[in-house]
Amino acid sequence: MSEFEPVIGLEVHLALSTKSKMFCGCPAETFGSAPNTHTCPVCLGLPGSLPTINRAAFDKALMFALALGCSVPERTQFHRKNYFYPDAPKNYQISQYDHPVGEHGFIELGGRRVGVTRCHVEEDAGRSQHPLYAPYSLVDLNRAGAPLLEMVTEPDLRTPEEAREFLNKVRAIARALGVSDANPEEGKLRADVNVSVRRPGAPFGTKVEVKNLNSFRSVQRALEFEIKRQSRILADSGSVRQDTLGWDEGGQKTYLMRTKEGEADYRYFPDPDLPPVRIDAAWLERLRADTPELPDAKEARYVGLGVRADTAALLAYDTELSSFFDRTLKTSGGNAQAVANWLGGDVTGYLNANGLTLETSKLTPEHLARLVDLVERGTISGKVAKELLPDVIGGASPEALVRVRGLEQVTDASALGSVVDAVLAENPKLVDEAKANPKAVNALLGRVIKSTGGKAKPELVRELIVQKLG
Repeated sequence: MSEFEPVIGLEVHLALSTKSKMFCGCPAETFGSAPNTHTCPVCLGLPGSLPTINRAAFDKALMFALALGCSVPERTQFHRKNYFYPDAPKNYQISQYDHPVGEHGFIELGGRRVGVTRCHVEEDAGRSQHPLYAPYSLVDLNRAGAPLLEMVTEPDLRTPEEAREFLNKVRAIARALGVSDANPEEGKLRADVNVSVRRPGAPFGTKVEVKNLNSFRSVQRALEFEIKRQSRILADSGSVRQDTLGWDEGGQKTYLMRTKEGEADYRYFPDPDLPPVRIDAAWLERLRADTPELPDAKEARYVGLGVRADTAALLAYDTELSSFFDRTLKTSGGNAQAVANWLGGDVTGYLNANGLTLETSKLTPEHLARLVDLVERGTISGKVAKELLPDVIGGASPEALVRVRGLEQVTDASALGSVVDAVLAENPKLVDEAKANPKAVNALLGRVIKSTGGKAKPELVRELIVQKLG
C-alpha cells in the first residue's frame, strides 16, 4: 500500500442541449460542421454587439442544480472572466463568479456523498487545432458562445476509479434530465481534474490541475499518472508545484501548460451588458414539476419490482435502456427480471456486436415483451427465443415467426414419451452412465431436445427421463 493518499476534485463541463448559443441566435449544435460557419458578431465579440440570455439554457442549468440538491439564490448574475487565448474571441468569457445558479449540492457515490461546491452557467470557447508537423495552429469558433454548465466538486474523491464512476453518474443524471447529451466523444462532457497527494490524516497537499481530458478513460489514466508522479516527488523530499498541466494521450503522461492562475488573474467583474437574473419560487416550482425521475430513484424502483440490484443499476444509469425497459414492462406486465435479463443481456449483446443501438434498430418494446412472454408461458424455449432474436430486432413479430416456422414448444407428455424411449434405446451407454451419475442425464436431455428440433420443453423432458430411468 502506498504511503500517500490522493485527494481529487473535478471540474465538469456539460454542453447544454439548446437550439441556440448562450447569448446569441447561432446554432449551438455544431459537431461535424465546417469550421467557422456558425458565428455572428455576438459570439465573435465584435464591437457594438450585445448579448442576450438564453432562457432555455438557464432553465436546464437550474434543473440540474436542483437535482443535485443545490441551494439556488434569489438573484444571480454574469461576470466577465478575462483571459487571452486564440479560441476566446472576446478575450474574456462570460461566466458566473460569486452568484452562481447553485451551491452546496451533492451526488451519492458508493453510499456516501461527494460534495458539489457550485454549478454555474457560462459560454464555451472555440477550438484550437494543431495539425501534425504543421508550423501553425487553426482556430474554429463554431463552438464559441455555446451554453455550458460547469460543476465543481469538493475534494472528496480518493481514487481514479471513483472519479470515473462519478463522471458516469453525472452523465446519467444529465441525460435523464435531458439537460445535456453528455457525450464525451463530441466534447459535450469534459472534465478537468485537480489532484494532490498527502500522507493519510495530513493537511491537503499542493494540487495541480490537469486539462484536455476528453474521455473517462483519460481522466482515470491522467490521475493514475499524476498520483505516481507526485508520490515520487514527495518520497524524495521534493515539493510539488501548483501548475496547470495538459494530458498527452499518445505518451500517456502529463506536461506543463502554464503556471497556475489565481482568481485575481482573471479580473472578474460584473458584465455590464447583462442584467442580474431574479429567480422566484414559481420558476423553481415549475422546474421541479418538470423534472423527470432520476437514476437513483429508477434503480430503487426496479429493485422494488424484483430486479436484481446489479441489473437494476445497469438499466437505471442508461437513459436509453431504462426508457425501453419501462415501455416494455407497460406492454408485458410480466416478469420484470426476465425482461431485464433479455434487455441487458442478449439484446444489448446483439446490438453491440452489430454496431446498432435501440434507437437505430427496429426492435419495439411490444415485440420484446411478446418474445419474453412466449418464453415465460412455455410456448417456446429460451434457446428458440435466442434464435429468433435477430429477426425480432429487425422488426419481425415473434408470434408470426413462431407460427410460420412451427416452433411452438412440445409439452405433450405422451408425444415426448415416445421420443424419450427412442433416445434411451439408441444410447444404452449413456443410460448406464445416467443411472450411475445423475449429472449424465444432461447428455440424454440434449439428444431428446435435438430430436424434436429444439421444441421440447426441457423441464418435462428431464422429468420423463428420470421417471423412465427409475
